[in-house]
Amino acid sequence: MMNGQRFLVAITGASGAVYGVRTIRALKQLDHEVHLILSKWGAKTLQYETGITSTQLEKEVDAFYDEEDLSAGPASGSFPLSGMVIVPCSMKTLAGVANGIADNLIARAADCTLKERRHLVLVVREAPYNLIHIRNMEKVTEAGATVLPASPAFWHRPKSIEELVDSVVERILIHLGATATPTTTWEGTIE
Repeated sequence: MMNGQRFLVAITGASGAVYGVRTIRALKQLDHEVHLILSKWGAKTLQYETGITSTQLEKEVDAFYDEEDLSAGPASGSFPLSGMVIVPCSMKTLAGVANGIADNLIARAADCTLKERRHLVLVVREAPYNLIHIRNMEKVTEAGATVLPASPAFWHRPKSIEELVDSVVERILIHLGATATPTTTWEGTIE
């Protein structure tokens, strides 16, 4: 393991692949070891939304796993991780995690993260939510996860899409325990 911590990032097929890319890059910038699981639909959405291929993104991380490989390290609670983020998290993946259906490596690794009482952040992407979505968010929250909808802040007056995305990424890092120093903090209103 490197000087930093080891984090697992999973990218599913929900819209918002840029959040996953920016999270990986922010973790690497903080000298953390980053492992990646990219779902089949996550790879397609990544390329469609960002122009980045799965092969290109694999080169930016320390380890890459196939979502169907349930023999990979993250499928075991004994695999050392400081935390995991699913970013973006599809409602299908949320449902699997909420109901203990560990039928792929993303859901299994999330299950292990919960049972080992490690940081698990689910950056859900859907709007509006139906009652099933809300109940699944309730279940994972009760199990110890953090549900962090991809809802960017505007109060810091972002000047670019990157700044807007990074307002969510910073919240992810804080909830993962990957950084203790937020760069964007609310200081109150200016009159």
